[in-house]
Amino acid sequence: MRMSVAAHWASDAIALALRDALGVDYVALNPGASFRGLHDSLVHLGGPPMLVCLHEEHAVAIAHGYAKVAERPMAAILHSNVGLMHGAMAIYNAWCDRAPVVIVGATGPVDAARRRPWIDWIHTAADQAALVRPFTKWDDQPASLRAALDALARADAVARTEPCGPVYVCLDAALQEAPIDAMPALPQMRRHRAPARAVPAAAEIARIVEVLDAAQRPVILVGRVSRDRAAWDARVALAERLGARVVTDLKLAAGFPTAHPLHGVPGYFLDDEAKRAIRDADAIVSLDAVDLAGILAQAYGDRIPAATVVSISLDRYALRGWTMDAGGLATIDVDVAAHPDAVVPLVLAALEPRPRTPFAAAHAVPLPAAPLHGPIRLPGLARALAGALGNRPYTLTRVPLGWGGDLIPFADPLAYLGYDGGAGVGSGPGMAVGAALALRGTGRVPVAVLGDGDFLMGCTALWTAVANAIPLLVVVADNRAYYNDVVHQERIARERGRPLENRWTGQRIDDPPVDLVAMARAQGAHTFGPVADAADLPGVLAQAVEATAAGAVCFVAVAVEAEYDAAMTAALSRDAGANGALRG
Repeated sequence: MRMSVAAHWASDAIALALRDALGVDYVALNPGASFRGLHDSLVHLGGPPMLVCLHEEHAVAIAHGYAKVAERPMAAILHSNVGLMHGAMAIYNAWCDRAPVVIVGATGPVDAARRRPWIDWIHTAADQAALVRPFTKWDDQPASLRAALDALARADAVARTEPCGPVYVCLDAALQEAPIDAMPALPQMRRHRAPARAVPAAAEIARIVEVLDAAQRPVILVGRVSRDRAAWDARVALAERLGARVVTDLKLAAGFPTAHPLHGVPGYFLDDEAKRAIRDADAIVSLDAVDLAGILAQAYGDRIPAATVVSISLDRYALRGWTMDAGGLATIDVDVAAHPDAVVPLVLAALEPRPRTPFAAAHAVPLPAAPLHGPIRLPGLARALAGALGNRPYTLTRVPLGWGGDLIPFADPLAYLGYDGGAGVGSGPGMAVGAALALRGTGRVPVAVLGDGDFLMGCTALWTAVANAIPLLVVVADNRAYYNDVVHQERIARERGRPLENRWTGQRIDDPPVDLVAMARAQGAHTFGPVADAADLPGVLAQAVEATAAGAVCFVAVAVEAEYDAAMTAALSRDAGANGALRG
């Protein structure tokens, strides 16, 4: 509730800057004494509204999920060094996902003479931002109120400047609690905007057009692109103009309609058909694909690509020495430092219209009929979910690693939001809450299909959704194991000639089984299940979708067969050594 309270403290000015200057819609936080001054100001000056979280990692994950939909920052506040350490994994996710997040930190009084015994000393660091500097775009620890307001203005602009990413501003507890005589002028954000997207030089567009005009078998790799519908339509028009095969990536949000005849099946790794298309291509256009070098290596092995490779990406500006998230050094013939959304319309307008023979995409293979009763596998879960959603617009905020890209179609830019960036465990619930917050009131049904391991690490994020009336449906595909690591252990056992039956050791979550429904119910969610028979699944999911559409936070536990994902097993058994130890 916004109150009429005179501003007398430095933190009052900071709160008003967040609300009125930066236009922050929400602040996610887990309370902490290091920002007690700012907390008081947020309460008594009326915002931005606070979302109380039960873990600091959830606060950042919610802001990350919100940014994936809204494409603008919301704020997360982290308590001192300990809260920052809790939130560090979620910050790394936002970094790898190139998501704009403004993180406001706090430290005990920098002036040692003002520290309380014990607690202020262990919650004060000489360079707190050093904990996350390798995976943030920018950080600051301002020493005055004017500097703090300037730091927030800069943080907002830096987070929004492409390639986007998280920023961190650490506020001295003593500064927050300092009295002020008058309210200072707040930053005029119209004078601190992030720069507009740069338009490539005409010569760069001409070079891309030259390559594509000569191409007979082009392939487009759709990577990090925006949620903008006009940009989506331009990508479709470009692919159709070229007759190009399109490859997308389940690690990233939807960038192309998956049911389009030029599109194959998206996955976390390339399937055999996508590899063949890339090997057969005479031109490859990467629209900011994640790890372009890794994609080419999957298709070509150690050989140099025969195709002319065009890369359109700003990711060079996110390179760091500490983290290797930029991927390998790709072979590139035409390298354009620009956002794909700024380039595709220009290329499309410059291409000569001429008859094109569409690239021979793989014929859609009908999925096997899901059993009407008995054990549940992921394809059956997906079909039941699709049936329950019907014609309602939906957003899949997350799918598990064993999910096939052909199970539910992505027909628009908000149909699917991709993975979390850092490929850890525990981010799914918090990011789902943040995405659902940004989608609230749009008429879309937000759905997170999570693994049991992901849910168990982050389940208390659901409490924030319930407490703030954020409609969301969470479906947990419970295989009672960290199954992805079972696949890795099987691969190692085969290489070493050891018993395969031991691959489950250290992976199972079923002795005793965890009552996932009880955990979700404890957060206040409407719960369903556990569902173990395929015959019961359509009815249960229909009820859950209906309740979510009516405004509830719903949770469905679905017992799936532990060895349901043969495709993922095959992919990881083949590629795990080259692609790292993904956890699921």
